[in-house]
Amino acid sequence: MTYPLIGNYGVNSEDRESPVPQVSGFIVREASRLHSNWRSEGGLDAYLKQHGITGIADLDTRALTRHIRSKGAMRGAIAPSGRSEQDVMAKVRAHPLMEGLDLACGVSTEEPYTVPAVGEERFHVIAYDFGVKAHSPRLLAERGCRVTVIPADTPPEEILSDPPDGLYVSNGPGDPAAVEKAGAAILGLAKADVPVFGICLGHQLICRAFGASTFKLPFGHHGGNHPVKNLDTQTVEITSQNHGFAVRGGEGDEIPGAPGLRLTHLNLYDLTVEGVEHREYPVLAVQYHPEAAPGPHDSRYLFDRFLRLMEDRRGVPA
Repeated sequence: MTYPLIGNYGVNSEDRESPVPQVSGFIVREASRLHSNWRSEGGLDAYLKQHGITGIADLDTRALTRHIRSKGAMRGAIAPSGRSEQDVMAKVRAHPLMEGLDLACGVSTEEPYTVPAVGEERFHVIAYDFGVKAHSPRLLAERGCRVTVIPADTPPEEILSDPPDGLYVSNGPGDPAAVEKAGAAILGLAKADVPVFGICLGHQLICRAFGASTFKLPFGHHGGNHPVKNLDTQTVEITSQNHGFAVRGGEGDEIPGAPGLRLTHLNLYDLTVEGVEHREYPVLAVQYHPEAAPGPHDSRYLFDRFLRLMEDRRGVPA
């Protein structure tokens, strides 16, 4: 964490995006000894201990960030002072690289569960969980969708045998090339005119399903202030991002290897692909996080677009 003092307002269960923290280690410059907020249910130190997460303080996290920014993402470890540097480095080097690593199945739900629609149920959406944040199903539920969240390793045949009104392909960690099982369901539902919407890893999986390729970014995109240009409206959206891989782009609005896809959103920092739509099927996807909580909220309209695709297919008035 690059902010100098972490833990000022404690933690609370209401704001959780996951039942448990999805990190192996936590590094801060200074950990607050006191926490104060009317919603706080406990302190950061106790929270990390509760979930068995190693933490370390009194490091220059901004210098560490500058080092990673200039040298690229790398493996690392937090170790006690008594361990020899050689032993620690041997363990770090033995850890697999990110390329080819399927991390999604390790954070996915083990059993399907349902998030009921708020108010009248209008649509049934299946959400492929590759590391889904809790806010995504909530945003769909608030729009009248009953959301069935399914494990990442769910066979495509199970989805195709009883198609939903829409398929949501979630965010998640790791290399999209290692998570290919969803491709058959994405293609099968899209060709049956079932709307498909994906974000982050889901965006990459959708693009790969239609023939595109992905690559590892040197540093990744991380943070809540990435400017993205909407090529259809010629407006700029401030977005939240957290990914280490990207879809390979081409000339104009072309996506190499996937002639059915067209580029819709472009990262203004490095001109990488940030969003696509299919030219024929009801498919849209973005690399960033329109569901981000507490924000920014510039791209929440994408959930409404997903609903309009389902409305158009069912003939349900908006």
